[in-house]
Amino acid sequence: MKNKHLLLAFIFICSFTAFAQDTNLFEKKALIVKGDTLPYRMLYPENFDAQKTYPLILFLHGAGERGNDNQKQLTHGSSLFLDQNNRTKFPTIVIMPQCPKDDYWAQVNVDRSNYPIQLDFQFKKGPTKAMDLVLQLLSNYEKEDFVDKSKTYVMGLSMGGMGTYELLARQPDRFAAAIAICGAGDPTYATNYAKKIPLWAFHGAHDNVVAPLQTMEMVSALLHEGAFPRLTLYDFANHNSWDPAFAEPDLLPWLFSNSLNKE
Repeated sequence: MKNKHLLLAFIFICSFTAFAQDTNLFEKKALIVKGDTLPYRMLYPENFDAQKTYPLILFLHGAGERGNDNQKQLTHGSSLFLDQNNRTKFPTIVIMPQCPKDDYWAQVNVDRSNYPIQLDFQFKKGPTKAMDLVLQLLSNYEKEDFVDKSKTYVMGLSMGGMGTYELLARQPDRFAAAIAICGAGDPTYATNYAKKIPLWAFHGAHDNVVAPLQTMEMVSALLHEGAFPRLTLYDFANHNSWDPAFAEPDLLPWLFSNSLNKE
C-alpha cells in the first residue's frame, strides 16, 4: 500500500510538472494604462513567423480564476490550446487575460446569497474597467500585421461566458465567431449581433451555479432575431460543462471555419 501511495504521488508530481512546463509556453505579459494593469498570457503558434498572419482567440476565464498572479487564468482552457494536435492543425494566437479579484468581465450585479446565482445585467453603464482594458488590449494586437483581422474569436466560461455575450453586444463587427460556456447575458442586446456573429453555446443541465435557463434565454433571443446559434446541453454536467465542451472534436474546426469576410 505504501508503494502504491508513493507511485500515485510520483505520477501527480510528474503531471503537475508537465503542466507547469507546458503553460510556460504562454508568455507572461501585462497591459498598463494610466496606472491600471491587466495581466495576460499569450501563446504564439509554433514556428511563429511575423511575416505571416494568424487567427487570434481571446479567452475569458471564470470568477474563480480572478487575481493578479497571471497564472490562475490558465486553469481551464490552456490545455486545449497546448494540445499538440491542435497546435499543428490550428496555428493561432491565444490571449488569456486575468480579471482582478474585485472586478468582473461583464457589467452585472451578482447575488450569491442563493444558488444558482442571481444576475442583474447593467449593460447601459458601459464596460467594467477590466473589460475596458481587454478592449484596449484587443485593439493593440489587431494593429499588428501578423494578426488576421478577419479571424478574431472570443471564448469564455462562466463569468467569461457573460463577458463573451457582452463583448458581442458591444463589438458586433469585431468577432468572426464566439463560444460561450455556462454563461449568461442580457437577451435584450442579442439583436446587436444576432445575424452577424455565429455562436456556439454550452451548458450543463445540472448547473447549480449559473442556471442553464440563462443560456436558454440567450439562445431563444438569438432565434427570435432570426439567427441560427449552435446549442449543446449536457444532461450529465454541472457547472464544469467546459470539460466536455473542450473535448468536442468539432469545437475548434467549427470556430476556425468562420471569418468576417466569409459569404
